Amino acid sequence: MVAIFDGHNDALTREDHALLASGRDGGHLDLPRMRTGGIRGGIFAVFTPSAGDSWTPVERDDGVAEFAYAEPLARPDAAAQATAAAGRLLALERAGEVRVARNIDDFDVAFADDSGGEPAPPSAVLHLEGAEAIDPSLEALDAWYAAGLRSLGPVWSRANAFGHGVPFVFPSSPDTGPGLTGAGKRLVARCGELGILVDLSHLNEAGFWDVAALDVGPLVATHSAVHALCPASRNLTHRQLDAIGDTGGLVGIIFGCPFLRTDFADDARTPIALIAQHARYVADRIGVEHVALGSDFDGTTIPAELGDAAGMPLVLEALHAVGFDEHELRAIASGNWRRVLADWWTG
Repeated sequence: MVAIFDGHNDALTREDHALLASGRDGGHLDLPRMRTGGIRGGIFAVFTPSAGDSWTPVERDDGVAEFAYAEPLARPDAAAQATAAAGRLLALERAGEVRVARNIDDFDVAFADDSGGEPAPPSAVLHLEGAEAIDPSLEALDAWYAAGLRSLGPVWSRANAFGHGVPFVFPSSPDTGPGLTGAGKRLVARCGELGILVDLSHLNEAGFWDVAALDVGPLVATHSAVHALCPASRNLTHRQLDAIGDTGGLVGIIFGCPFLRTDFADDARTPIALIAQHARYVADRIGVEHVALGSDFDGTTIPAELGDAAGMPLVLEALHAVGFDEHELRAIASGNWRRVLADWWTG
């Protein structure tokens, strides 16, 4: 079985997170299903939800699907919730269930050949999806780094002290507002110094180019898709894809049904083949070395035929069906992630 690294999941913030190690009935991902699906590692997001429903439709008469822009979070509330969620991952590490990846050696241990015995625990990268838990003066960032933080998205799809998240609109360009604030630029620069990957997945286009201009590491969107195939505001334009390729970065292809389809429908009947179609498009435009997987398990609707993390071999089959050979499949499954994480973490 090809070993997989998955670029994004929200399992830590589900209500039944206490069952991550033993297995749970609902959701998409837990450790038993990771093992079944061949997932040896992944980015585990710490996400603080907005108050109320983040998917409130905006009434429009022009055929555009838009959801209300989420309200900002109060930093004390975000910090308290994020600290608790991060503690869940660290508790799993203390119990020997996962290995929190603080350097590339931790990644490699999880992906080492286990033919001679029991596999090592999966590698888990601690990620902040939206940096509301960090103060604009960045005093908390070093503490988060010491706790194991190695990946960070400055924003989710809402505004905060660091920038402006892209709203959920279809069809729409990602050019939806101003870019990083001064604090946001300082945050990105400091992440580059410490070795914390900066995730572009929920940034609007102006913020994307602000990160690119700072030139602190390869440009990475951990869970995104192709705007030319699905013109949602969250997806990446040709120009953005080209910049990712030029910097040696990558796109973790999201499994979220709305972001794969031409109609933005939140429909679980979406075929797995669309995941492969987006991967093929990125590979054809900027090279297979810039393609990876970023499921967004437990954070979105995924194709019903995939089911959950145990179904990951079906994704590899779909990728093979669109022409990726065994060497390329291994690169998409984990090799490209290893290269980019090593680049960010070692400077």
